[in-house]
Amino acid sequence: MGARGAVHLRAGARRRDGQHRGWLLPGLVDAHCHVGIGAGGAHVTDLEGLREQALAERAAGVLALRDCGSPVDTRALDDEPDLPRIIRAGRHIARPRRYIPGLGVELEPEDLAAEVRVQAGRGDGWVKLVGDWIDRSVGDLAPEWPREALEAAIGAAHEAGARVTAHTFGTDALPDLIRAGIDCIEHGTGLTEELVGEMAARGTAVVPTLVNVENFPGFADAGEKKFPAYASTMRRLYADAGAVVRAAYEAGVPVFAGTDAGGGIEHGRIADEIRALHQAGLPAAAALAAASWSARAWLGLPCIEEGAPADLVVFDADPLADLDVLSRPGLTILGGRILG
Repeated sequence: MGARGAVHLRAGARRRDGQHRGWLLPGLVDAHCHVGIGAGGAHVTDLEGLREQALAERAAGVLALRDCGSPVDTRALDDEPDLPRIIRAGRHIARPRRYIPGLGVELEPEDLAAEVRVQAGRGDGWVKLVGDWIDRSVGDLAPEWPREALEAAIGAAHEAGARVTAHTFGTDALPDLIRAGIDCIEHGTGLTEELVGEMAARGTAVVPTLVNVENFPGFADAGEKKFPAYASTMRRLYADAGAVVRAAYEAGVPVFAGTDAGGGIEHGRIADEIRALHQAGLPAAAALAAASWSARAWLGLPCIEEGAPADLVVFDADPLADLDVLSRPGLTILGGRILG
C-alpha cells in the first residue's frame, strides 16, 4: 500500500470488513461549508443546532470539513469524537456594507492586514476574505480590496502560518488576488483562460461550489429590478460555470469539492458536488479525489496509512463505476470507531 493508501482506493479495490464486502474510501471532505450559519444567514449558536449540521455531513460520509467562515465559535464540537473534524478559517473579512449582514468582520483596506492576523489566530490555518460582492454604486459585482492591501494581508497570513482563500463570483477581483499570492479561490466562476494559467503556474487551488452556482439564476431574478447589470452578470457566470471548471482542471489547477453548505444550502450534499464536478468535465476518479484523498492531502489530513486514525467510509458498490453510489454510504468509521 502506498504512503497515503490511495492506490488501491483509486482502483476501487474491494476489501473485507468481517462479513461485509465493500469499497473503502478515506473519509470524504467538504472543502467549503459553514457550520454555524442557518437559514437566511441566521447564526446557529446552540450546541444542538451546531451538532445537527455536523451530523448531516457525517451521514453523507464527510469526516472532515473546511469551514470557510462562520460568525460563531464552533470549537465545542471538537470535544465530541463522533463528529467530523472541522478546519476553520475564522470569520469572513469584508468591506462595510459589501457582504451578507452580520456574517463577516467589516473594515476598511488599511485595517485588513491587522484583522487577517486576528483571524489567523482564531482559525486552523486558513483565513477567508470576501473578494467581490455587489457594489450598489455601480450596480454590479466589484472588487473589495486594492492590490496593496491584499499583498500586505496575504503576506501577514503567510507569516502567521495561515493560508488565505477568497470568495469571488466575477472576474475583476481575481487578477489582484492571484498576483498577491492567494492560496485558493472559492467559486471562481469569473476565471478566464489567462487567470487559469496563472493559477496553474502558482499552484493556486479552486473550490467551485457548483451546488451553490445552481442558485445564480435565482440571485439574478432577485436583483433584476434594482441591478439589471448584476443580474446579467450572474446569468453569464452561471452559463459558463461548467466550462470554467473543466478549463481549470485541464490546465492543472488543483480542484477540490465544496458545497457551500450553510445558509441557503443544506448540509450533507457532497455527493451532489462530486457528480457536478464530473458533469463539468472531470473524470470520475478526479471528481472523487477532489472530495477524498486529494482533498485530505491538501488539508494535511492522513488517508489510509500506517499509524493514521481510521477515518473511512465503506460503500456497497464501486463509486468509480457509478458516482450515485456516494449517496448511499454503508458504513462509517471515524477515529477507529464504527458509527454505522
